[in-house]
Amino acid sequence: MTLLSSHLLVFSAVHHRAPPTTTTRNSPTTNHTVRFLCSPGVPPAVRLDQRLPRFVVPGAGAEDLLYNAGATVGVLGGGYALVRAFDELTRRNILQQGLSRKLVHILSGLLFLVSWPIFSNSPKARYFAAFVPLVNCLRLLVNGLSLASDEGLIKSVTREGDPLELLRGPLYYVLILILSALVFWRESPIGVISLAMMCAGDGIADIIGRRYGSMKIPYNEHKSLAGSMSMLVFGFLVSIGMLYYYSVLGHVQLDWASTLPRVAFISFVATLVESLPITKVVDDNISVPLATMAVAFFTFHH
Repeated sequence: MTLLSSHLLVFSAVHHRAPPTTTTRNSPTTNHTVRFLCSPGVPPAVRLDQRLPRFVVPGAGAEDLLYNAGATVGVLGGGYALVRAFDELTRRNILQQGLSRKLVHILSGLLFLVSWPIFSNSPKARYFAAFVPLVNCLRLLVNGLSLASDEGLIKSVTREGDPLELLRGPLYYVLILILSALVFWRESPIGVISLAMMCAGDGIADIIGRRYGSMKIPYNEHKSLAGSMSMLVFGFLVSIGMLYYYSVLGHVQLDWASTLPRVAFISFVATLVESLPITKVVDDNISVPLATMAVAFFTFHH
């Protein structure tokens, strides 16, 4: 779930010129906050005020298949290395198991999100990307059902070391990764913000809340003001950072003056949902991203 090694990052910037008879610098623009840039095999002509993805790789044929397969293997290897690294740090008592588990929660999803531009511009590229969390989903099912036993996996992603825990929060987590890749992919800010809030926002809330969470929320004694405030701030900052990353690469264009308050509102709603006393009914790895998706959809499309 990390970026591929440098030999996979051989991209070339592609610059398209719009036909002079149909495009001028005075062409009218829309008032939409977000422009979604499609990236099938051959990009269409665009206005001068638009940008295409900076990194474009083959979009069809065997070359595209091999490229995406290589990207998938690289991201899978990176994700495996990440979990193993934190497992080793925990084994050597450099990190506590609880902190290690939350760092894996934060980094694995964000690095998966960062890796999306590595895949090609083919419409099928999202399926190769979704294969990465799908493999982890199968691992969780196999170990959660005790069909196999991977002690490193169990220690790195569970609270109590119970394999059945793999079938709850961790499983919901990878299912949300799959959903975001397949439904939203790189063309929409909705999936980007949802994963940022679930991974960074919720993850940081737990770390800060456990250390500095003496002051509890009045309506939920299991949540703290420090944790909720950190989720709001870090969730917002990481969301903006990820949107900027995709904007720089040309996958989405944003009107930042209106995007910033919208993302702030979405972050507030996600934080409010995370603070509710419903964890025993609905896991945070379901409630936070789904609430974020719903609010982001109505915020960016209305």
